[in-house]
Amino acid sequence: MRISFFLLPALAACAGAAVAATSHNSAAPIDFAADHIELQDKANRAILSGNVSVKQAEMTLTAARMTVSYTGRVVDGSPQVSRLDASGGVTVTRPDQVASASYGVYDINRRVIVMLGGVTLNQGGNKVSGSRLTINLDTGKANIDGSGVSSGTPGTVNTAPGGRVTGRFSVPKRN
Repeated sequence: MRISFFLLPALAACAGAAVAATSHNSAAPIDFAADHIELQDKANRAILSGNVSVKQAEMTLTAARMTVSYTGRVVDGSPQVSRLDASGGVTVTRPDQVASASYGVYDINRRVIVMLGGVTLNQGGNKVSGSRLTINLDTGKANIDGSGVSSGTPGTVNTAPGGRVTGRFSVPKRN
């Protein structure tokens, strides 16, 4: 089952909350902080570990570990990042949403974030949980899938038939 968060802004507006699906500036520079970095230039990647925080425009991605893949092209002295793979307590924070999961992939070229394993998305007073979350950063549209994808032992993702999306929508207070 899938739920589209195009519905949530309308539901939240009915509830009196100000929630908007916003687009993201994926061309903005990416700033990072971590306890450790391992550069693997021949493989065109860097491994960030320990309290990793990545910020781009108004979006912040945090995790225990992150692999930063880049194209090998250097523009204005900086490698061109193409993808971020995050694991361990992954959280994506945007002005109108907070999402958390076990794993996350930010495909910068496609401007899409996919999160897997114990996914929770909070938007305003609404909360939805599932197995996989896909966020389109151009449109602000987020889809939660209850496909039965879940994190198992560390470093693995298990798939199972079934699975459901669960959640709670806020309602307006009445006099």
